[in-house]
Amino acid sequence: VSSIGPGILCLIGLKDGDVEADAEFICRKVLNVRLFENAESGKAWDKSVVDKGYEVLLVSQFTLYGYLKGNKPDFHLAMPPAKAREEYDAFVARVRKGHKPDMVKDGVFGAKMNVQLVNDGPVTFTIDSADPRK
Repeated sequence: VSSIGPGILCLIGLKDGDVEADAEFICRKVLNVRLFENAESGKAWDKSVVDKGYEVLLVSQFTLYGYLKGNKPDFHLAMPPAKAREEYDAFVARVRKGHKPDMVKDGVFGAKMNVQLVNDGPVTFTIDSADPRK
């Protein structure tokens, strides 16, 4: 469906009760987090995806708000699908507005997808608007 070159893959989980301020916080972090080396100075953790002109791949992932209730997955903390689709589409539009629109790709909401990742680093972060320290 979508693929990117150098950049970041973001698995986007929407929690029931998330509001516009949560989306704004996450968008700002995704676009401005300094994950990449500055080629001129050699300084690590100095450049963002926007600074480098890299791509962003957004993939909706309701299971991020799942947990195990015994041996069965429970997803009641995730935003209900109809509302989540609207909020996810709005989030994609927000990220595109904050970056070059053609540099932001996304998957198909609600679809089963085969997501492949080459994790260069590897570097993985959790960004949670409910706990800004994360």
